[in-house]
Amino acid sequence: MMFVRPPVAAGQFYDLDPERLRKQIDSSFRRADEGAEMKGRPKMSKLRGAVLPHAGYEYSGHVAAKFYAMLNDKEPYNCIIIGPNHYMFGSKFATMKNSLWKTPLGGVAEDDSMIETLMRGCDLLQIDVTPHQNEHSIEVQLPFLQNRFGEKFKFVPIVITNEVGDPDILSSCQALGCAIADAVRKSKEKWLVIASSDFSHYVPQNVAEETDGALIKAIVKLNEKLFFERVNELNASACGFGPIITAMAASKKLGAEKGRLLKYATSGNVTNEFGSVVGYASIVF
Repeated sequence: MMFVRPPVAAGQFYDLDPERLRKQIDSSFRRADEGAEMKGRPKMSKLRGAVLPHAGYEYSGHVAAKFYAMLNDKEPYNCIIIGPNHYMFGSKFATMKNSLWKTPLGGVAEDDSMIETLMRGCDLLQIDVTPHQNEHSIEVQLPFLQNRFGEKFKFVPIVITNEVGDPDILSSCQALGCAIADAVRKSKEKWLVIASSDFSHYVPQNVAEETDGALIKAIVKLNEKLFFERVNELNASACGFGPIITAMAASKKLGAEKGRLLKYATSGNVTNEFGSVVGYASIVF
């Protein structure tokens, strides 16, 4: 029997009503071009992965949309979406099988074949529904993908319980990333690896910009070790540093040579309150 995973973030992180949600996404795309523009456009043929935010669409939707605007329904991708386990329940590296994830825009099927390939290649990964039941970091990416691809894509959900004090988290995430790359290479379909993560949490704007800037410089270099060192040295509160390491390792093994920052913003850019902000970045590999 297929497990139907309901949209637990709908009504909180994005609108529960389908029509209002579509308008919310359209607004995110319009706002994506506000602010400083990056020169040039990454080549889609070289696209391997991305780092995207997962806050409420009002705050971070325009940052995520900067990446999603690159995609179109003529070139659909399946997606491995890796998010943090905010609630710290269940297995450290958890996926699901035989499940349909619902959003107000419809259902998205998991790719059980890819999940089985991944599990054969990496014994860290466990089937565990518990971490996924209330976790929003993966779910908030799905309406954007549905907007781009309709029902033409499948996905793999992975959540990581990442703790800075865990001495094995860097090597474990790198190993998972390499296993993801191996599985993608074996597939005849097109896959993207998406790390779902926000950056600084509840710090002044200037602190967020300085800390996040240091992390982003390491990310675009595709240097997982340097990135993890900076997370520790700066006591950075990027919630999905494990997923970011995993996506970096996977993208690099798939041939990516560098990352590129598409857009950075904070909640303060929306609220005009800069004393305590959350940082968001859209980075492409």
